[in-house]
Amino acid sequence: MTSLNHYLSEKRSAVLAREALIEAGDAGPVSLAARVSAEGRSGVRRIRIRDHQVISDSPPDFAGYNLGPSSPELQLGVLGSCVTHIFLIQASHQQVPIDSLEIEVSGRIDPRAGRAGHEDIPIWPHDIGYTIHLESPASQARVQALFEAVEKTCPILNLLRHPQQIRAELKHRRTDPAQAQDAEGVIA
Repeated sequence: MTSLNHYLSEKRSAVLAREALIEAGDAGPVSLAARVSAEGRSGVRRIRIRDHQVISDSPPDFAGYNLGPSSPELQLGVLGSCVTHIFLIQASHQQVPIDSLEIEVSGRIDPRAGRAGHEDIPIWPHDIGYTIHLESPASQARVQALFEAVEKTCPILNLLRHPQQIRAELKHRRTDPAQAQDAEGVIA
């Protein structure tokens, strides 16, 4: 079995180079963007980020075709991906060897949320937690320090723990009323 240690060596070089840019004042805020569109006939959501695409869909019981993970599932995956990445960054920075790393993320969502008799159930994913499976020859103290650094610096983990206000803007373009009548007949 191969370990992550060769990669951590490469990661360390990149992390140190990035930190040097930041210290020199040559790095600043980075704009992030994603665009999501719903595909006709299937309702599949195509997520476009930079030159990448991810498909999100629902299970059949929610009128989906199960062609990809749902949005709440993707959120758990995003959390796991970020925690994993920050573990690698911090391990390379602190020079903690890692043979293997896997993050399990779990949560719950209840379709009854907000309905009569279930008003106290959150409509959002909740009871979120993660488990780190880490193999390393490092001491427990070094691994604990690594874990604490990850908890402190993981952007997505901290976003979920410390939510912020999200701006929203609706831009509506009215379609031809004749087409709208046809569409209304389909939705019934």
